[in-house]
Amino acid sequence: MSDHLTTNATAPVADPAHAHPFTDRGDYRSAIEQTRQAAASYYTGSNLTMDDATYDALIARITATEAAQPRWTAVDSPTQVVAGIGGDVEHRAPMLSLENCFDDDSLRTWATRLTKLLGRPVATYTVEPKLDGLAVCATYRAGRLVQLATRGDGRAGENVTGQARLLAGLPAQLPEQVDLEVRGEVYMTDADYAAGNELRLAHQEQVFANPRSGAAGSLRAQRPYDVPLTFCAYSAHLLSGPQLDSHSAAVTYLGGLGIATTATTTAGLVVCGSIDDVMAAVARLGAQRGQLGFAIDGVVIKADLLADQDQAGQSSRAPRWGTAYKFPPDTRMTKLLDIAVQVGRTGVITPVAVLEPVHVGGVIVKSATLHNFADLELRDVRVGDTVFVRRAGEVIPEITGALLEARPADAVAFTPPTVCPRCGGDIDRSQKRWRCARGRACGQRELLLYFTARDCMDIEGLGAKILDMLVERRLITDAADLYTLDAATLAALDRLGDISAANLVAAIATSKTRPLSRVFTALGIEMTGRSLSRRIARHFGTMDAILAATIEDWLRVDGIGDGRAASIVAEIAEIKPLIERLADRGVNMTEPGSPALSPSAQTGALPLRRPDGSPMTVVVTGSVPGLSRNESNEAVETLGGKSSGSVSRKTDLVVVGDGAGSKADKAIELGVTVMAADRFTDLLTAHNSGDRATVDAILDQAFAPAG
Repeated sequence: MSDHLTTNATAPVADPAHAHPFTDRGDYRSAIEQTRQAAASYYTGSNLTMDDATYDALIARITATEAAQPRWTAVDSPTQVVAGIGGDVEHRAPMLSLENCFDDDSLRTWATRLTKLLGRPVATYTVEPKLDGLAVCATYRAGRLVQLATRGDGRAGENVTGQARLLAGLPAQLPEQVDLEVRGEVYMTDADYAAGNELRLAHQEQVFANPRSGAAGSLRAQRPYDVPLTFCAYSAHLLSGPQLDSHSAAVTYLGGLGIATTATTTAGLVVCGSIDDVMAAVARLGAQRGQLGFAIDGVVIKADLLADQDQAGQSSRAPRWGTAYKFPPDTRMTKLLDIAVQVGRTGVITPVAVLEPVHVGGVIVKSATLHNFADLELRDVRVGDTVFVRRAGEVIPEITGALLEARPADAVAFTPPTVCPRCGGDIDRSQKRWRCARGRACGQRELLLYFTARDCMDIEGLGAKILDMLVERRLITDAADLYTLDAATLAALDRLGDISAANLVAAIATSKTRPLSRVFTALGIEMTGRSLSRRIARHFGTMDAILAATIEDWLRVDGIGDGRAASIVAEIAEIKPLIERLADRGVNMTEPGSPALSPSAQTGALPLRRPDGSPMTVVVTGSVPGLSRNESNEAVETLGGKSSGSVSRKTDLVVVGDGAGSKADKAIELGVTVMAADRFTDLLTAHNSGDRATVDAILDQAFAPAG
């Protein structure tokens, strides 16, 4: 069976149509036992024993074996029974799992088979996210939640009614006195997962292996603290109330009762008229993966009309009217080759995993974060371990745990550094994130490079070689010293003549006019980045307001919580002398267009504000002439809008440039206003020049009613 536990960059085959059957009956039985053990840990939320890709590959080989050797088929095969742990609560009707598709061809094959079953084309399909959590069944009587049970083995599950209070999206009382059974998924959003791990660390417990196991384990656990969980309904069985004729109508009805559904998530539910439309919707959702705020491992496609579902029927373990299109797994197993230690530009010291290359979430991953040394100790990850690597969408890959039973006998626990790896100085261990005792002084070169970069102060011509010479000759010690340099001093440097020196002095002088958002970004404060720095600058308006802000003031900024607020306040206090020197040397310390500068005047003057003064939500997809991606997002905020990375029904405007992908298609599908990238630059130019007539004309054209 060792051939299944591959750790190279090639994903195991998961499609039964392309899987190799076992030639030995003992190997077949061993594979069944492995999948049963893996499923047990999957559904209980205990330590994982197998990643999704390996599990799917085993199922595929079991399926292929049974097709080649029907007499071998075992009664406990995962193809014959629903995986899971049974319980005392019998379900009114079995909670079945779905068969899987792994590519477009197998999806078309499923649709063709369904058409043949019905003797006619499917009327409509629904496409919705396949949430990566734990299936449950909630029962309401007269509008009151009376029972919550896990799926279990499909026929009976565990009673977890006492934990229902933890679930956002599952109200205890409905506005109508109806009897119904709601089936859905308990899962962790990205925010739930982060908060849950913070709670576990605070109670000296090991962090969750991943959001799915965190949700499964937390739903059963009785703890002195509550881990946040979220519920999302994907079907309803009405025992009383209106008669509904389609799946989409049932989901809409649930949403009207205040129950969270797949349709109310950022992914949404789409009704399609053909399999071509289904495939386009699947592709769009796949492109959004990692930007939804929660994990999905695929897409669920169903025949929408209940009449079609009834006619298609079901097998012993799966309905024939639905299928799950599985995305490439975002969690894989590989070998941990080494644990390196990196020092950031502000002196923060972090452990980094060096991995045997592995294919995760569509890319080859060779390294991953281990967060901090306390977290590394709790996870007990060691060099030589087989580890689980998670990468959801564009998120930095992380190690979530190790397969302990596969640990080499000679593996030893990691020994953290005793001195700073960069400068040899002392380490401050007072916080979870260790830091060189010299702080920002340890990362002087990195801070200067970051300060001058394009997305920060954008000082053209001031690269690493010139900065190194300036530091070596002690002409500068920090960013403020850049503004004391003159052409004669620069011309004396190697390979930098009079003309280049004059141009560089001019570029440094020009950087003084950058908006506060760029200045704040350039300071390189930990736990802030370009997007958050823009929000901070717009919120406060001036650097003086930032310097005077208390933790309570920081908590009013969108996206900043207690821990981040305290960290930012502490670091701002540390670099206050640098900020004051930058201001003394003429660097701009205000954010043009900030409502904080002139709330009444600014709000009304900004093109991308709604009538009530709130910002429009704007998505930029593709390239915008003359602007980088970061500059495009800055432009959105300069015009009064709020930049977003994903399109939903709450989006007000989508700017479409060359190379735009599925976001443009989704905007059209949802009826969201679309603006060409060149018109967006015209809008920005007109706004910056004060040409209100042109601004109004562009907006009137963009938001004119259809027809």
